[in-house]
Amino acid sequence: MPSPYTIRPFASHTDRAQCVALQELTWGQGFTEKIPAAMLLVAQKTGGVCAGAFDADGRMLGFVFGVTGVQDGELMHWSDMLAVHPDARGQHLGEQLKAFQRDHCRALGIKHIYWTYDPLVARNAHLNLARMGARVREFVPAMYGEGTNSPLQGDMPTDRFVVAWAVDPVDAAAPLHGLPAEAVQAVDAAGNPAAAWPDATHVVVRAPRDITALAATDLDAARRWRFGTRAAFQHYLGHGYHVAGFVADDDGGSYLISRTAP
Repeated sequence: MPSPYTIRPFASHTDRAQCVALQELTWGQGFTEKIPAAMLLVAQKTGGVCAGAFDADGRMLGFVFGVTGVQDGELMHWSDMLAVHPDARGQHLGEQLKAFQRDHCRALGIKHIYWTYDPLVARNAHLNLARMGARVREFVPAMYGEGTNSPLQGDMPTDRFVVAWAVDPVDAAAPLHGLPAEAVQAVDAAGNPAAAWPDATHVVVRAPRDITALAATDLDAARRWRFGTRAAFQHYLGHGYHVAGFVADDDGGSYLISRTAP
């Protein structure tokens, strides 16, 4: 069957205005990290990606935005924002927008696309690491500050994983299909870190199913998750470990943190 939408670059101020409106719908009217229409235009003219999925009537159902720059003498692309309208969720539209972005970057000779996500949003962890094959490059506490005035963020610091996605799918990370039997739990199913950090080859850091919903109903519990996992990620990634993958389950999921081989 034909696709119910077309993915294409923004072509008018109307497109950019729809993007701003979708940002506000997704993250709230007071969202401080909103990308204005003028910057969408500038980014597109300087090698960035400003593209949307539009239905037959020109209504935007989703968008992806990223900027292109230079890192260590090579072109790189930073995917800054992606959103899908509530009416179009559950159709893997986010992955299709990412694929469009990857094709744009491949044409420019870019090897990796970078972006951030909240480690405590289990569905995004599953999408980024398991389905798309991105790799975690670093953990940054409060990357965008102590808050963004978005109801989706809650009254918590904006801790983030920075991930790298290979433009060439051959270099994508293989998904995990389970946790090693010898893996030791470092953060439990309530967000509590171990009394002493296990010195093991593989450790497990739990993530809740929906930190956004939890923050709306039990902020104290959400903050326990935030600071418990922050301590674990900082400890292990600072001591020669890496994020080997994520395994989703009905209660959220588990990060496998493994000691990096010499």
